[in-house]
Amino acid sequence: MNLDRIDGTGYPLAFRVADSASGRRAATIVGNAPARDVFRVEARTMGGHQKELVVTEGEGGDAWRLTSDEGAILQGTDLAPFPLAFFNAGLHADFVNRTLALARTHNVALDIDGITLDNQYHFNGSFFKGSGEGSAEAVVVRVQARSRAAHATVLKLLEAALAASPAHAVMAQVQRNTFALYVNGRRCPVTRVAPSSAPDQQDPFKAHASAPAPLAGAAPGFALIEKVERPMPPGAPPSMAPEGRIPISIPGRSMLRDPTGLVATMVTPRFGAAFNISCDERAGYGRAPSGLACIAAGIAFCYMTQFSRYIEHRKHKVRAIRFVQNLPFTLTGSAAAGTLTGGLEPVDTHVFLHAEEPDAVMQNLLEVAENTCYLHAALRSALPGRVELTLMNPSVASG
Repeated sequence: MNLDRIDGTGYPLAFRVADSASGRRAATIVGNAPARDVFRVEARTMGGHQKELVVTEGEGGDAWRLTSDEGAILQGTDLAPFPLAFFNAGLHADFVNRTLALARTHNVALDIDGITLDNQYHFNGSFFKGSGEGSAEAVVVRVQARSRAAHATVLKLLEAALAASPAHAVMAQVQRNTFALYVNGRRCPVTRVAPSSAPDQQDPFKAHASAPAPLAGAAPGFALIEKVERPMPPGAPPSMAPEGRIPISIPGRSMLRDPTGLVATMVTPRFGAAFNISCDERAGYGRAPSGLACIAAGIAFCYMTQFSRYIEHRKHKVRAIRFVQNLPFTLTGSAAAGTLTGGLEPVDTHVFLHAEEPDAVMQNLLEVAENTCYLHAALRSALPGRVELTLMNPSVASG
């Protein structure tokens, strides 16, 4: 058993590690009324760019082990989805969740045939000089659906679903996120990013006596994450350019595995492996992570990748990277009144490093990684999305 490789345990790429203590899913996943749940992520680097984490859906909620890798562009092995794939899948699934819930609330019969949503990011500046900065663009959610309701009625419902999504609030609402730094077990003052006011968190290495293992009897009957074989474009994949303005496109398409909220999203980068990521948005027993869990995972994995890249480039003597990340997702307003609004309070990230470097170097790592992380760029920007609808009448579609 090799705990420093994603495939070293023989376990699936993703699995449930704990059931909800209450037997219910977090209110921000299933609710149509005001709610607040803090999703907690405990993450670690493995070998190369491989990473794993456990994300818990609210206090005492369902917990899932997820894994991530990078493709050849970053000298990864493509064994698991790249970080931005999780974020794309989370945006898809949580939007579907809010759409189905609002359709039920307002008695609109609606069948979703498919959704496309492409994320666009850019790297700007110089990675070598430490002046690089990530940026993100607002998304367009393109929906293909069938309903006898009028186009204007369905479009209004979809726009309300976008506003009700805490996942899409990650992009739409500006956050000043906070950070804490621990070096060799000692919490250090944070000066170059916004400091966390939270009490000390426990290092995941000390919190877990063993590697995550699948919960007995919890297999969902399908793979939560599936690698999809597909033809690659001709030629060798490019390496990540260290300087300039570099566009990064992450296309995704989702469909429902069943009409009640089991969502499968295929994320297909131009180079590297494609992955199918399943999310479960149903009110009952979740057979897969929620879209919000994937959002939390994507943010942690992306930030961790930037740490790894810069440590490799600068040859810093850092032996281990672990995170504890807390994300307070919220719902306010009322679905019945059409005022339901998804939100996210500042994300609080505690970084644990084991290193033979001065504190100033570790402080610089916090800042450089936050500047270059595409998802932290989304968090600190106001990037409200919009919806486009292609609607068919069921009788016309079947005729």
